[in-house]
Amino acid sequence: MDKLRYIVVEGPIGAGKTSLARKLGGRLSAELMLEQPMDNPFLPRFYEDMARFALPTQLFFLFQRAKQLEPLAQLDMFSHVTVADFLIDKDPLFARITLSGDELALYDRIFETLKPQAPQPDLVIYLQAQPDTLMERVRKRGVAFERQVTEEYLALLAETYTRFFYHYTDAPVLIVNSENMNFVEREADLDLLLQRIAGMRSRREFFNSGG
Repeated sequence: MDKLRYIVVEGPIGAGKTSLARKLGGRLSAELMLEQPMDNPFLPRFYEDMARFALPTQLFFLFQRAKQLEPLAQLDMFSHVTVADFLIDKDPLFARITLSGDELALYDRIFETLKPQAPQPDLVIYLQAQPDTLMERVRKRGVAFERQVTEEYLALLAETYTRFFYHYTDAPVLIVNSENMNFVEREADLDLLLQRIAGMRSRREFFNSGG
């Protein structure tokens, strides 16, 4: 654990990545680097009309995340631990789902130009859950504009995440089945996860708790 200076928690909407990032940040006395979806003025409109607002929504997030990552390009960041709830390499994942043709080509060009030269994470924790579980969690948190999210969209997103991390090799990955895990309300679940991380011996491992 002492060697982990930059940890990323990832997963589709409703997987619990931000909640886990906050819990890890508190336990590890780490600095948090979190997405700011409420700052994106296009996001509510995206859920109402994806085809029309996908590009500005995606570009806003790209600019936001690139700006957040700029300090990590400096090696002195390794004097402390940083926990983030997004992986910039995953950013094009949403673009592949929602953009096509000239808009996708434009996004790809901007992404390659803007992507910061930040270090790769020491560990990526990828949270998985079934689409119906993701939907239940999205509904439970009660964000008004997320009421437009469909289970079909979440299923497509979860499948796309799975394909992405199947091929991802730039950092060690712990794939966590979060169906029966509650890192916010059960400290024991967080303890189990930290023990599992400390026991990792290869660059790709799985953690599945029967709950």
